[in-house]
Amino acid sequence: MKKKIFLSGVGGMLGEAFYKVFSKNYDLKCTDINVNEKWLEYLDFRDAEKYSLLVEKFNPDYLFHIGAYTDLEFCEKNQEETFKTNTESVKTAVGISNNKSIPLLYISTAGIFDGKKNSYDEEDAPKPIGTYATSKYEAEKFVIQNSKKFLICRAGWMMGGGPKKDKKFIQKIIQQIKKGNKELFVVDDKFGTPTYTYDFAKNTEVLIDTNNFGLFNMACEGNTSRLEVAEEILKILNLSDKIKVNRVKSGYFNKTFFAERPNSENLINKKLNQKGLNLMRPWKETLREYINTSYVNYL
Repeated sequence: MKKKIFLSGVGGMLGEAFYKVFSKNYDLKCTDINVNEKWLEYLDFRDAEKYSLLVEKFNPDYLFHIGAYTDLEFCEKNQEETFKTNTESVKTAVGISNNKSIPLLYISTAGIFDGKKNSYDEEDAPKPIGTYATSKYEAEKFVIQNSKKFLICRAGWMMGGGPKKDKKFIQKIIQQIKKGNKELFVVDDKFGTPTYTYDFAKNTEVLIDTNNFGLFNMACEGNTSRLEVAEEILKILNLSDKIKVNRVKSGYFNKTFFAERPNSENLINKKLNQKGLNLMRPWKETLREYINTSYVNYL
């Protein structure tokens, strides 16, 4: 008999990957406030009573709390709503999982560091800057301090979901290409580790299946910059000689992207490597796979 997982907030780019990976070997109940797939059921996980009732009814072996607001500018403009969604709902999830004595999965982020170091492993102390980072770190701390059994997986620069669900950097660059732009303006002073949603979901499944819990960094291999990622996208699409990439500093986009961001969000998968469970592939390999599978006939 398959074990059961209740997943909340899985209507986005990461949730889609979790559904496709975990549905093969587990019985899933997938929920989100935005019911954009036939496999989703409505739940606003900020409604603690409804959240608890649905989990109780499904009676799962695991609770996966996936969703969050991740648009940094939205978070700065809507701080109360951000903490309600990104922090308070996680406290609800901890209470539900503890009451049922089941493990809780929480997704954290490289964004909880201040970016003053070149890279970060699990032993480095987070220093969040801004509303988004603070809301995520407060939730992470609460899980560590209060959950009876938890798995926290920290992601880097997320990529996945394709044109329909990707609201991040990859989609923004490809949208500009689709519009016919012959020039791109890309920052050269922000560094991080791309994280392919499918690799992330598969590596999470391996940790669950091998009964490994605790805190894990989980980003693709190789540190890079926003500039290099943009250049790699053009290379994959054979457009390097047709579109010019202009290097700019972060201040160039201050009006649009006014929320403060760490200079470095490089993650080191130290614990995954120590356990011999690091399945995260090099970021260039996963970027190529992502574009070649999700953007066919898009441009």
